[in-house]
Amino acid sequence: MRIIGITIPDNKNLEIGLTAIYGIGRSRARSILSQAKVDAGKIVKEVSVDEENEIRKVVESFRLEGDLRREVAANVKRLKDIKSYRGSRHARHLPTRGQRTKTNSRTVRGNIRKTMGSGRRKEEKT
Repeated sequence: MRIIGITIPDNKNLEIGLTAIYGIGRSRARSILSQAKVDAGKIVKEVSVDEENEIRKVVESFRLEGDLRREVAANVKRLKDIKSYRGSRHARHLPTRGQRTKTNSRTVRGNIRKTMGSGRRKEEKT
């Protein structure tokens, strides 16, 4: 099953399979399936052509994949251009929502900085 150019995994439930599309999470997948009147527990390869077309029709009403990525990138670029605090945090690859950075924030900062302990060499006992 392909929707807006993305192949949905065949062996998963519809609710989980739809999350392969950028911009669709679990809650939006549930709402899409309820609007299309399709059972969320159904496996993707068991979906009929009519149900697939209904899902496709509902999905195409949302802004997803490339358009959504462009919109998010444009929003971040706008924040950087106006030199806002959030924009500067994005530019320096740091957390933008007030989290602490002395510890944690490894995913945003990258795993390059490893913890070292006290930072000085241990003396050898003789």
